[in-house]
Amino acid sequence: MDPRRALATGLTAVVVLTACTANDPAPPPSPRTYSPPPETARADETVLHLPAVTDGDTSFVALGLTSGMDMVIGSHAEWQAKGQYVRVRLLVTSNGRSTVLYDARRPVLIDSAGREHATDVQAMSIKRQPDKVELGFTVKLEHDVYFDIPDDAKPAKLRVFGGPTLMDQEDLTGPEIDLNP
Repeated sequence: MDPRRALATGLTAVVVLTACTANDPAPPPSPRTYSPPPETARADETVLHLPAVTDGDTSFVALGLTSGMDMVIGSHAEWQAKGQYVRVRLLVTSNGRSTVLYDARRPVLIDSAGREHATDVQAMSIKRQPDKVELGFTVKLEHDVYFDIPDDAKPAKLRVFGGPTLMDQEDLTGPEIDLNP
């Protein structure tokens, strides 16, 4: 074959292949997966892309983190932080075959100095976040967890609890989600 003709044929093939791949739409999602619509994060929220952690029959994904809030405002009250409010957006999924009692106010925030902080009851109530929720098989709950921590503290980890199971009826320990991977 003539070298000029071979070069022209090769260049034509490259142009055609490039044009096809650049304009092809993305493949459709698998027929075995859901495609939930994406949600826009709040303006002050850092979107987290973290893997799920599991405790018993419950899995957790931290979706977003907001720190440095000086107050919370709800439909019926506003409340000043003693230090700063930290908000963690959490997706909780029941993977067990029976109902799990999930305590949405039990997560613990661990700051970068290793200090533990319980959820802030006032902030949770003002923002009308759930308390205890029965999660049935494959039920998902997405909600916010609020903490009031010192101004100089930095959120580092979130300890979560999936609720009592047959193997851990008191639900004494829970895995930690690293908020700054």
